[in-house]
Amino acid sequence: MKSLHATVDIDAPAERVWQVVSDFGRYPDWNPFIVRAAGELRVGERLDITIAAPGMKPVSFRPRVLDVEPGRLVRWKGEFKLAGLFDGRHALIVDPLDGGRSCFTTHEDVTGILLPFVGKVMTASQQGFELMARAVKERAEA
Repeated sequence: MKSLHATVDIDAPAERVWQVVSDFGRYPDWNPFIVRAAGELRVGERLDITIAAPGMKPVSFRPRVLDVEPGRLVRWKGEFKLAGLFDGRHALIVDPLDGGRSCFTTHEDVTGILLPFVGKVMTASQQGFELMARAVKERAEA
């Protein structure tokens, strides 16, 4: 298993950050990594996600929502072609901090038999996670 992770403190309340994170329709306006997202944030639902990691061709997939805590968390599982090849459990997490501030985290645990062969993809995706975290901060603080 390998993990991707980016976190950022934001000078905005958690409610504002959640608005940014959960408004999939606006992702093309500001998100440099998840460039398209659609679907309902409801357990069991399938989402339509397109990611564009730096230097890589955009990839679309249909993960299933595993967990939703409105205002705080959404977690999904995506698979490349077939389960077990290259699977990711992704989470978008918003935590309140003192003083009306908050923390945003994007995290993914990746498994599968293709994992040893996708080092470039993992490096580019980590860069994408970091770009997304900064973009959430900028949008929420604007």
